[in-house]
Amino acid sequence: MKAMLLAAGRGSRLRPLTDATHKVLLPVGERCLLELAIQKLQRAGIHDIIINVNYLAEQIMQHLGDGSRYDVCLRYSIEKPERLDTGGGVRRVLSWLGEEPFWLMSADIWSEYPLELRTLPADVDAHLIMVQNPSFHLKGDYGIDDHRRLSLTEPRYTFANISLLRPQLFCLFSAEIFPLRDVFNAAIQHLRATGELYHGPWFNVGTEVELQQLRHHLHRSAER
Repeated sequence: MKAMLLAAGRGSRLRPLTDATHKVLLPVGERCLLELAIQKLQRAGIHDIIINVNYLAEQIMQHLGDGSRYDVCLRYSIEKPERLDTGGGVRRVLSWLGEEPFWLMSADIWSEYPLELRTLPADVDAHLIMVQNPSFHLKGDYGIDDHRRLSLTEPRYTFANISLLRPQLFCLFSAEIFPLRDVFNAAIQHLRATGELYHGPWFNVGTEVELQQLRHHLHRSAER
């Protein structure tokens, strides 16, 4: 099984911390955000990982190398001169992903969601992990019906930036630059998207306050 980590963002809301260091390389304990994501995938038995990069791309690649010290095989998709957005970034590496479902995660989130080697039912193309709406996104993204199908109805929950996807979903799009939202909406429209509500710890590191909250959580967890 393969996985992709999204790490092409600029991290503007974390400036000036991100002027010289990429957001996903900021330390959050003994490791940086990106290393924690790689470690999580490795512990789940996922060793083939691709990372899309743009801003400070060389810094990320030099820090991680080929992944051998993490017991994984890392590849990089360098998006230059401009970012391809979250959907376009995945579409660019379809030949590497192959035909089997893969895990897609943002590299700037942290959670205790239990990743595992798994596939998708034949009638599902996208499975999204959802969380209760945080204070910065109270309107949410998608609803979940009694059969775990995603919808645009209320109440809505927030996409946790963790998903299990079929690569074929991205073949529906010809544009080079497009967001994941377009992919998910297409799957929802065809009743081929499901979701589950995760209730455990989840951090979306977009600001310095959120970065400090994660550091505090990990420090407290290490003391237990």
